[in-house]
Amino acid sequence: MSRYRLLPTAAQEVVLRVPARQLPTGTILVDPAPRAAGRTVAYCRVSGVGQRDDLERQAGRVAGECGRRGITLDGTVTEAGSGLDGTRAGLRGLLCDPAVTRIVVEHRDRLARFGVEDLQAALSATGRSIMVLHPDEVNDDLVRDMVEVLTSLCARLYGPGSAHERTAAVRAAESVT
Repeated sequence: MSRYRLLPTAAQEVVLRVPARQLPTGTILVDPAPRAAGRTVAYCRVSGVGQRDDLERQAGRVAGECGRRGITLDGTVTEAGSGLDGTRAGLRGLLCDPAVTRIVVEHRDRLARFGVEDLQAALSATGRSIMVLHPDEVNDDLVRDMVEVLTSLCARLYGPGSAHERTAAVRAAESVT
């Protein structure tokens, strides 16, 4: 708390409960509250449980690159799961935690296959950010869009639903013979 004279000629004082300073002219400037530095957390993801070794190597590469750039990591979240759906508890936890001010990923597709720009915009509105260590994996927007569309189509064609349909077709064929 700071005490300031309200008027130069009056004996009144006002108590401000925020950081502030008074200029010689009598003007009171309220200083913005210092923001906490926040936490920087690495997020590493692989598509399947069978790629746990790849996950450990990815976490090591991210930690090494952050060290080279002078970025101190406060934690690392690793998980195995699809980049096409929202069932990743680790990522959801990072996005919901306001103490995490920067999320570091190796490539943008490790965060999500689609909508990374939307996530960046939403986080930046709250003073948070996503840092992609290697953003130049695909330079051409048209190529990136094509890869994303093909990824989506392949997921629909070869995803869990199509496996169920293929199994049903095989059983139907077996019952005919």
